[in-house]
Amino acid sequence: MSTYTQILYQIVYSTKNREQTLLEPNREELYKYIWGVLKNKDCHLYRIGGVDDHIHIVTHIHPSVSLASLVKDIKLSSSGYIKTNRLFPDFNGWQNGYGGFTYSFKDKDHLIGYVKKQEQHHKTVTFRDELIELLKDHGIEFDEKYLL
Repeated sequence: MSTYTQILYQIVYSTKNREQTLLEPNREELYKYIWGVLKNKDCHLYRIGGVDDHIHIVTHIHPSVSLASLVKDIKLSSSGYIKTNRLFPDFNGWQNGYGGFTYSFKDKDHLIGYVKKQEQHHKTVTFRDELIELLKDHGIEFDEKYLL
């Protein structure tokens, strides 16, 4: 029998200390680079977006890839890419950890729309509040002292 999966993830992580370093002019280049990392891991990108201090990735993860190793690879390689290409001069790295949330495939279009509207969303909602809401919505217990 073959392996069949449809594991839709929203991956969320921020810059170190939530520094506002992911400036608009070069964000698209960063997203294209991350898309390449996902393609190399046989993952399917549905949407990537974010604002100055964090990003959201909506992707299907290939069954041979673990979420932790994927996020580690994305963070390590994109940090190097950012520094080598001087995309964001004040970038000091990514935060430790990440949020990884699963969704029903039926929620895909809604999730893509949510990520697409990040700029508008964060005019009224902080990243911290957004993260707390995601954690609560997914029934994840957390300690606020680790949220920065």
